[in-house]
Amino acid sequence: MHSSLSRKLRLYWEFVRPFTLVAPSVGMLSGGLTAIGATTEGAGRWVSAWGDGPAAMALRIGAGALMAALLNGFSNTLNQIYDVEIDRINKPQRPLCEERITLREAWLVTVTLLVVSLLLALVVGRQCFLLAAAAAVFTWSYSAEPLRTKKRGMLANLTVAIPRGVLLKVCGWSTVKTILTPEPWIIGAVFGVFLLGATTTKDYADMKGDAVGGCRTLPLIYGVRRSAWMISPFFVIPFVGLVIAALQGWFTGDKTVLVGLGALLALWGAWVVQGILRDPDALAGSENHPSWRHMYLMMFALQAGFALAYWVRV
Repeated sequence: MHSSLSRKLRLYWEFVRPFTLVAPSVGMLSGGLTAIGATTEGAGRWVSAWGDGPAAMALRIGAGALMAALLNGFSNTLNQIYDVEIDRINKPQRPLCEERITLREAWLVTVTLLVVSLLLALVVGRQCFLLAAAAAVFTWSYSAEPLRTKKRGMLANLTVAIPRGVLLKVCGWSTVKTILTPEPWIIGAVFGVFLLGATTTKDYADMKGDAVGGCRTLPLIYGVRRSAWMISPFFVIPFVGLVIAALQGWFTGDKTVLVGLGALLALWGAWVVQGILRDPDALAGSENHPSWRHMYLMMFALQAGFALAYWVRV
């Protein structure tokens, strides 16, 4: 019985796709660390707006990071339930496609992840809960009918970019400081604009199944080459915007570090773009095109860079 339970838990763990849970946890952690070093009305640097001491602050940020991971797990499992026929073509080795877990089990895991993540968000704070609930709504609208924005071109990108870019960063900020100030939303906008285009890099390898499933992603609507040109500016523009915002004094983090971060990522993004545009057809010929990997690396660099900029003073 113990070995049977262990096998089931391993299957559920595989179903959740654990390797994807790191990025949202890092996003929450970075958001909290950024907020610690920020100065807002009523709460200076190293001060929590919620009256937490160092230990309580760390626990709140940690709970937020776990919440983000579980909420992303909910997103993964929900998407697999609604995409099971598409995944039979694109990713046939997944547990639901191979019927190693039942649909009932899949729903049980999905609902459990949603409930636990929202309970954790409520423990973290009211603002965190509202943002997490909003992210869950976007997640549902992306995968599930009647909206199923995954079928609707750029609207699909928007319903990915808002929760995973904008709201994630603001939610991390809410673990330490209030979100009722422009600064966290401007930071979130940098991430959101980047993901608005960069998230399409995952769609090229899935074109065959998406076409069968009626998902009108940008590569299917506009073709590989044209869609590659469409998403390319999003690898550069948000980081140019970061430089401009830093020079305008819109952040309370270190201006020199933020300008350097934006310039570095704009150059990095331009380098990725030239690789994409040199051979756009290669996007559809590889399951993990280098641009997809660079999207994640750039996100991690941006997360680390913001935290650094708010903790140091050059």
